[in-house]
Amino acid sequence: MNFDSWVLVLILLSSLVPAVVIFLLPEESRRWRTAINLGGAGMKLVLVGVVVWGVYHEHTYSVSLALLPGLALLLRVDALSMLFATLSALLWFLTTVYAVGYLEGSPRRRRFFGFFSLCVTATIGIALSGNLVTFLIFYELLTLSTYPLVVHRGTEKSLRAGGVYLAYTLGGGLTLTLAIAWLQALAGPVNFTTGGALHHIADAHAPALRWVFALMILGLGVKAALVPLHGWLPQAMVAPAPVSALLHAVAVVKAGAFGIVRVVYDVYGVKLASQIGAMPWLAAAAAVTILYGSLRALSQDDLKKRLAFSTVSQVSYIVLGVAIFGPVASVGGTVHLVHQGFMKITLFFCAGSFAETLGVHRVSELDGVGRRMPWTMAAFTIGALGMIGVPPLAGFITKWYLGTGAWEAGQPWVIAVLAASSLLNAAYFLPVIHAGWFKPPAGPWPTQHVPAGARGETHWMLLGPSLVTAALVVVIGLLANAPFTPLEWARLLVAREYE
Repeated sequence: MNFDSWVLVLILLSSLVPAVVIFLLPEESRRWRTAINLGGAGMKLVLVGVVVWGVYHEHTYSVSLALLPGLALLLRVDALSMLFATLSALLWFLTTVYAVGYLEGSPRRRRFFGFFSLCVTATIGIALSGNLVTFLIFYELLTLSTYPLVVHRGTEKSLRAGGVYLAYTLGGGLTLTLAIAWLQALAGPVNFTTGGALHHIADAHAPALRWVFALMILGLGVKAALVPLHGWLPQAMVAPAPVSALLHAVAVVKAGAFGIVRVVYDVYGVKLASQIGAMPWLAAAAAVTILYGSLRALSQDDLKKRLAFSTVSQVSYIVLGVAIFGPVASVGGTVHLVHQGFMKITLFFCAGSFAETLGVHRVSELDGVGRRMPWTMAAFTIGALGMIGVPPLAGFITKWYLGTGAWEAGQPWVIAVLAASSLLNAAYFLPVIHAGWFKPPAGPWPTQHVPAGARGETHWMLLGPSLVTAALVVVIGLLANAPFTPLEWARLLVAREYE
């Protein structure tokens, strides 16, 4: 293999090798574990950057390994895969920094960081998959590697949540496996292809393709938290804050949404998906999920559960944008893969810092927290305002493209959904911001929860990643039209899909 093949393998190995080494290290080897974690995350960032540069200049990267006759493990990159891989690599690095600070002094860190690295390996594998079989392998590996993270605390509540998580995700995986097997029986091996890979069988197997599409969306919709397949997500909030951040912004939920984008764009193609009548009901499912998640978030006093139902709502913007048959809305949905990641990880970082530093877990306990932790509250405010869609933050870019794209596609009802969702976003985020900044604290803040080594409001390893991701929410909104921004990549890949 030449470098163009090896670089994709190295991207996977940059987190797989650290996982194996971490499992072999003694529990007390904190410095070595931290160095291996950050070294692997840094190497992945560099390698992904090299490939991004190459893809931008229309260079191709691929590697294939035969598994069985007619089945190959295929790694290949395109604009969509690099959008997701870059997000995963960058946020893995920041989440690793955060997790090292968050878990300082806690038990079972070796197991946590070992599975943490396996989870990232699976996520990157999903991003780099070049066909459905490869996607399925990494998709199921993601399920298995995240379960130990969900149950990390070992409490009865976390074990129960882990059982629910497995029941949902393994059921979704089985459904997806059946759909892929059925499709391969109809079409043979299916590689991801710009514009779709099924046009040669569309006329002969249209009814079957409708059923396969439905099964794929059901299987992927579990991890994408489409209603009514979302029940595992709020319960999984018993996991530590770094896991919650990873689940919502990078890994599980985003993998499901990414898979739906792949199926619509590169398995069926937007034209065939529209021809078989799949797009309207997919858009309807996304709209219901957007409104339902926002309504449920309103009543949650637990801060992480409020953020969890917000994720149920916000991730479906991706699905909605893809389901609207038009390039502008598709740009809005696709770019939200990245925008939602930065905004939501900021919010979970901050929620984890409030819990770890002050022992605060509920919205009703946040009065005056901005006076005690002003920088953390500022980051939370930016993330929340971005979710609402306040210009010029990243969330505004998403909603602007979704709204204008829906109007151009002759679907004004989508604008009503976006407006209602934004009002609901404001209704469940603005009270948190108001309480944090403008209400007096109920009493003196506790000191027993302050992390060891903290200076000022909290440990720098908790504060730093929050400020970086909050700054990125501002920068990618302000500089949306600059080269190499998520918006430019989304325009690039959507233009190719609609050629």
